[in-house]
Amino acid sequence: MYRKAAGFTLIELLLVLVLLATSAVAVILTLPAPKDDALKEEAQRFHYLVQLLGEDAMLNGRDYGVRIDRQDYRFFELAPDGWQPLKDSRYFSEVTLPDSLGMEVKIGSNAWQDDDRLFEPGTLFDEDLFADEKEKQTRPPQIIVMASGEFTPFTVTFDASGESNVWRVEADEVGQLHLLAPGETREETKP
Repeated sequence: MYRKAAGFTLIELLLVLVLLATSAVAVILTLPAPKDDALKEEAQRFHYLVQLLGEDAMLNGRDYGVRIDRQDYRFFELAPDGWQPLKDSRYFSEVTLPDSLGMEVKIGSNAWQDDDRLFEPGTLFDEDLFADEKEKQTRPPQIIVMASGEFTPFTVTFDASGESNVWRVEADEVGQLHLLAPGETREETKP
């Protein structure tokens, strides 16, 4: 009396598992990377680099600066002849963001924001008169990191095109750096 075996062999089961794992890997690799992760990584990178720049400024007794544009940021050092780009630095080289990401800087803090200004911003001189000289000069940094460890109060906002979530890096009046997730406020990050 032969009894017919019902079920699958071990090899058949293992073959099905291998096929499922291979197809799962193929699907995962074709999924686009979430922009929020890239946004978070760029905000963290900027936060850590500026924090390291502050520590380097205190240890070496030098004044540094950071120049921020929409897609990139650069580091400068204050030399006797003005602001010079940091060269031959292991950590502080120019950083360019991916095309889908951008950043915006706001200098100062809420303590300095006052609509009742004594003077209107502007210039008394003809801007076009010195246009050639301005092109030769490097644009100065917006954020100053002093040898005492203090920062210019600032807020740098990292955003992705088409996204409403933004990451922020803020420095307050006493030089404390804060990395703020979307929707997070500085009061929530205090211990």
